[in-house]
Amino acid sequence: MRRYIFAIDPGTTMSGVCLVRSEDKRPVWSDKLENHKVGSELLRQISEEGISGRELEVVIERMQGNNMPVSSDVFLTCEWIGRFDMVFRSLTDNPTRYVYRRDEYKALCANIYTHNDKGVRNALVERFAYGQANFGKGTKAAPGWFYGFSADAWSAYAIAVTFIDSQEAV
Repeated sequence: MRRYIFAIDPGTTMSGVCLVRSEDKRPVWSDKLENHKVGSELLRQISEEGISGRELEVVIERMQGNNMPVSSDVFLTCEWIGRFDMVFRSLTDNPTRYVYRRDEYKALCANIYTHNDKGVRNALVERFAYGQANFGKGTKAAPGWFYGFSADAWSAYAIAVTFIDSQEAV
């Protein structure tokens, strides 16, 4: 059975999203959306792709403490994570899964000096679009692996790849 991973990099008002085929890790769709539109856009995408609830898994980046004070934005993002979990439970037969950013860095980045968003993007390009110009985005006439990606879509894709890799390792 074909499986799709819908990954969310949650934010306070907008979130990065990416729908990925698990067998080849190919991104099907990515975007940065207002949080209240994430559910309706996913419904539209899975309808267009003909994806059933059995084939869909939702993976959300989970917040973690680091013994530092946090702002109210962190708590608002946590609220959105809970909302996403509740909404997507009704769309899929699978439980919502979570990935910590720390685990993304460990899985994708070669050394501790690249543990940042730029390092994650570079690791993804090296792995999936090595040698391609424009970070593997390509052009409208010749779309690359990462065509249409923006900053938050990279993070969502990293969440999906980290989750898929962790499932393959089991």
